[in-house]
Amino acid sequence: MTKTSLRLVSFEEINDLLRGSIDMHLHFGPDPILPRRVDFTEAAIQAQEVGMKAIVLKSHSYPTAPCAHAACKAAPGVHVIGSLCLDEEVGGLNIHALETSAALGAKVVWMPTFTAANSIRKIATTLGLELRSNGITILDREGQLVPQAVEILHFIMDHNLVLASGHLSPDETFALMDECERIGLKRFVITHALEANVYEKALTLDQILTLARRGAFIEHCMLSCLPAQKFIMDPAVLVDAIVKIGPKQCVLGTDLGIAWNPSPAEGMRMFISMLLRRGMKAEDIRQMSSINASRLLGLD
Repeated sequence: MTKTSLRLVSFEEINDLLRGSIDMHLHFGPDPILPRRVDFTEAAIQAQEVGMKAIVLKSHSYPTAPCAHAACKAAPGVHVIGSLCLDEEVGGLNIHALETSAALGAKVVWMPTFTAANSIRKIATTLGLELRSNGITILDREGQLVPQAVEILHFIMDHNLVLASGHLSPDETFALMDECERIGLKRFVITHALEANVYEKALTLDQILTLARRGAFIEHCMLSCLPAQKFIMDPAVLVDAIVKIGPKQCVLGTDLGIAWNPSPAEGMRMFISMLLRRGMKAEDIRQMSSINASRLLGLD
């Protein structure tokens, strides 16, 4: 499909898919790194107002399960799900932080993001931050998973949580895939796989296709297609990748919440509209925006 072959889409078509959708990757305030558009309560209420089924609260800096608990009370019609990023702020590959978050109801566990060795220099440069360390890697000198990472994967498996790859390198991501296959962990999401702007070393499309064939879910985010971003992805590239991967192995997130972009709920509306306009079938969008995420999060 060419960039110009856009079809007309009705308000009703968009709203039908927005209802019941799940944002697997949503940022909110307060945030010590970036200015945010909404706090966790506002994000939940806006999702409820448009009929979304669930949102996953993500913070690079602190566990979000307590925020999710409070937001659920403010917007009881939507599932608000907490998560944990295993970054330096929580002690890195810290099983104790994970145990506590899981006990508080968190369902998604991100491997290191802004403080991953594969990302920390690029993120520091992009955001103008001081480089505090060389970052976290999950591999030892022989290229094997460190014991802490293996312990975390077993915990995720035993507690029916969702593993997300964070900002890891391709080598680290494939090491995770190998261990997931070995222990039978099937809830594995490759975090904004197509967005090379957050990595020093990024996955190729061939590598992404290999991971999908092996059972990983590939996350696509609206943020990468918005004009206020330093790196802008052509929506046609994203749609082409989805077609090659197959909707049954894809999930959608907005990655929104930053002050200069639309709110996450509006971003999900834009995402659905963008996919419809570029010819994607409603049933394929629903597969990605609701069915796959519901199964991952245990909401179906």
